[in-house]
Amino acid sequence: MSRIPDTLIRPVSAMQPPSDGDPLAPHSLAPRELKAVLEAERAGEPFLAYRDGEGCLKLYVLGREDRTVTLGRRHETDLSVAWDGQVSGLHAELERLGGEWTIEDDGLSTNGTFVGETRAKGRQRLRDGDRVRVGRTVLVYNAADVAAVGQTVTAGERLALPALTDSQRRVLVALCRPYRDGGRYAAPASNQQIADDLFLSLDAVKMHLRTLFGRFELSELPQNQKRARLAEIALEQGIVSERDLV
Repeated sequence: MSRIPDTLIRPVSAMQPPSDGDPLAPHSLAPRELKAVLEAERAGEPFLAYRDGEGCLKLYVLGREDRTVTLGRRHETDLSVAWDGQVSGLHAELERLGGEWTIEDDGLSTNGTFVGETRAKGRQRLRDGDRVRVGRTVLVYNAADVAAVGQTVTAGERLALPALTDSQRRVLVALCRPYRDGGRYAAPASNQQIADDLFLSLDAVKMHLRTLFGRFELSELPQNQKRARLAEIALEQGIVSERDLV
């Protein structure tokens, strides 16, 4: 497999990587970049998104066949990040096992490989949306339309979702509605947008959201994270479906 052609993903004008290094940070994608990412998702092949040394978005297609992909600063590696001096010549390996993509460093690199904030030890399975950091470069794993197996439930436990009233569910659907066109890169609806959509007062919207934050155990999150996390859970767990957003 090879990278998606640059013509699909090069921004209209030169842009610098987001300050946190996340290539898919909210509101960071130029229209052409967003279009390329959505097209890659629709193609159904798992891929990695990252920005090169000039800040241009790149998409590396991993594919579905069992194989090993080398990652490092050397040009001979399958996925070369030659611009990043903190990346080792051969830094890590990605391998597809049992239908899942994994990453392994196993002492190959000097500075380590991180999945989220945790340094990878041994082989680690990648989950959709994982941020992998090598050196100063962040790569985002996108599983495309790979069927999710679902969360493993510990023996004796049941995965329970809170019961919602009709009003709470309508607010939740309105919160998620912007994701209809922008996918995961959209932002949840504002209180005013929800109020306008449902013909409710702002106070009523705030009340329902406070209740929803509590029911989904999100009350302790920072205020700027609650809404996005609530929408994410609703969509991931199927509480809100694509049909609801129409």
